[in-house]
Amino acid sequence: MSTLRMAAAAAEFGRDLEADFAVVERLVKQARAEDVHLLALPEACLGGYLLSLDDDAELDAGPPPLALDGPELRRLAALAGELTVVAGYCEAGDDGRRYNSVVCLTGDGILGNHRKVHQPLGENHSYASGDRFHAFDTPAGRLGMMICYDKAFPEAARTLALDGAEIAVCVSAWPGARTHSSADLNQDRWKRRFDLHDRSRALENQFVWVSANQSGTFGSLRFVGSAKVVDPGGDILADTGVAAGLAIAELDVAQALETARRAMGHLRDRRPETYTYTSPGAVLA
Repeated sequence: MSTLRMAAAAAEFGRDLEADFAVVERLVKQARAEDVHLLALPEACLGGYLLSLDDDAELDAGPPPLALDGPELRRLAALAGELTVVAGYCEAGDDGRRYNSVVCLTGDGILGNHRKVHQPLGENHSYASGDRFHAFDTPAGRLGMMICYDKAFPEAARTLALDGAEIAVCVSAWPGARTHSSADLNQDRWKRRFDLHDRSRALENQFVWVSANQSGTFGSLRFVGSAKVVDPGGDILADTGVAAGLAIAELDVAQALETARRAMGHLRDRRPETYTYTSPGAVLA
């Protein structure tokens, strides 16, 4: 039996890259001390997220755009060393546009990159949108990545599962509700949705789900934390709650997937030809 020890972080990040790297270094050291091999850091952990979910361009220039092959990600790779690390950042695209992106890397270099596809509220004022979901091989297993609002769309996670992902890592800057919010984040309705999406996507696709999120506050946003690891049955193996920290879990991933899919295999038992819209010829993959 071969097990994988994995961790999802809930942590606070801002515009100061040096301060962000200090937090990353602390979390990597903590993960290494816990014998973790896969570490997921939040969305926008290098440079911070947006100050609000409205168009805030007049208030703030936004996070610094970083090149995929630039010095900042090389620095992150050096910190990762033997760990497989997933981290969110603002990507400076070759097309001159900025993307809300997440990278997977080790000390040997970059293994995968994903640009956020689904953009909530005013995020499109700050970022261009990505256009694909894909899985790729890593030392931790075959992995797929998503960012925050991406997980609200079942088709996104299903695409990763159909591409062979054994583990889906979703990094977020998911805040509490903007209206009718609760003073107690544990009772917040947007936290409840965050948790439901995490468990549902794992169960639907019968794969491991690793969910990292920002914690604390930034601008007008108060983040719900709630980093967690969810097994292929939708059960939470580890959870930080609304506080900062690492949710650490160990699992034989291959065995967990085989067990979950043995009797009722959600991917195996699909009937794509029946998933039609009212428009003739439109079929869900």
